[in-house]
Amino acid sequence: MDINPDFSHTLQQQIDDLPHAQKERLAFIDFSLQYFGHISRTELIARFRTGLAAATRDFAQYRAIAPDNLVLIHQTKSYYRKSEFTSVFVHEPQQILTALSQGFGNGIASGTLASEQCFDAVRLIHPDAEIIAALMRAIHQGSVMNCQYVSVASGEGERDLVPHSLINNGHRWHVRAYDRMHQAFRDFVCTRFTYIAETDEPVNPHERSVADTQFNEFVTLQLVPHPSLSSSLAVEMDYAMVDGKVDIHVRACVAAYVLRQWQVDCSKGARFSGQGCQLALANLAILQTIENVAIAPGAGK
Repeated sequence: MDINPDFSHTLQQQIDDLPHAQKERLAFIDFSLQYFGHISRTELIARFRTGLAAATRDFAQYRAIAPDNLVLIHQTKSYYRKSEFTSVFVHEPQQILTALSQGFGNGIASGTLASEQCFDAVRLIHPDAEIIAALMRAIHQGSVMNCQYVSVASGEGERDLVPHSLINNGHRWHVRAYDRMHQAFRDFVCTRFTYIAETDEPVNPHERSVADTQFNEFVTLQLVPHPSLSSSLAVEMDYAMVDGKVDIHVRACVAAYVLRQWQVDCSKGARFSGQGCQLALANLAILQTIENVAIAPGAGK
């Protein structure tokens, strides 16, 4: 696990000298403060199966290393992130987003070497760690955030958002949030925020995730090999199709992104032949129930 290079050499050496197991627990404290805004001894004990005395020592050690990072609120028996917070450990955005989406929770960037035999796709978009942390704290704490956001259509502007989920749409991360300016739930690309500040404003019931219909509803996309293919067997094997089709169950708010990512022909009669589409959408009526349908290849044509 990598230590923030902004810390002095003495502090870095102090952390290096700690047992690996304790460094993992300190990284979890650091991660929780940065991405959730708070952590308790009970949470630390539950995560690492340690005792109360060990947890107390861990928080004392973390406070000795970074005294300006946390404050104990006795009423809640939890430690809270201070505004002067500086991460003790380096949390890489892409690793953290992948880890969060898969339920991972210790916050340690593995630092393992890349494989020389296995290569992932090239990633052109890299979200900022501080922005992701601010979004996660607002989501975790259920708060309203005031922000500056750059839109392709209208440029940079101020917005009040109530975020509830981070979602990978196939090639970049966005946050699902209630937009008070447009009075609707919308998607906001994580790399387009220039400023985020938490507020103490109350959240209304219609702004919470339970009111986000498109997020809570699931739809079924029935995919089939594109009719223009001379042989469909290869595509059927690629997507593990049964009887020449495969059903994909997704949240309604991400359905259009899935169709665009996999270049699924959504035109009537599957007319996109010779344009790279190997799949076609069989149940076209489902398009009437999802948002952002215009980004699906051929939708409405």
